Amino acid sequence: QVQLVESGGGLVQPGGSLRLSCALSGTIFSIYNMGWYRRAPGKQRELIATISRGGSTNYADPVKGRFAISRDNAENTVYLQMNSLKPEDTAVYYCNIDPLRWDYWGQGTQVTVSS
Repeated sequence: QVQLVESGGGLVQPGGSLRLSCALSGTIFSIYNMGWYRRAPGKQRELIATISRGGSTNYADPVKGRFAISRDNAENTVYLQMNSLKPEDTAVYYCNIDPLRWDYWGQGTQVTVSS
């Protein structure tokens, strides 16, 4: 059974940093391109960062230059380092494969940026 478990969210002040982690189990992590998605209140889910099997990364414009995605294939884990956080980054953050080919999702991790 595929499982995705996100962690590392929390409440942070504007300008602060957080590091999210996501562990994928039940399948072979290293064969997938991975992505971080987020759903802000009242908005649709968006893909904000991707990392290929080989480590190439891409970012959506709202997070470019502030967020960094990385992966550890030995630990079956993908990370998202978030710096210079803004209130508009407030959302539930999820990881998943990219492109999406299944309906498995984790519980997500809440990130709230507020003073």
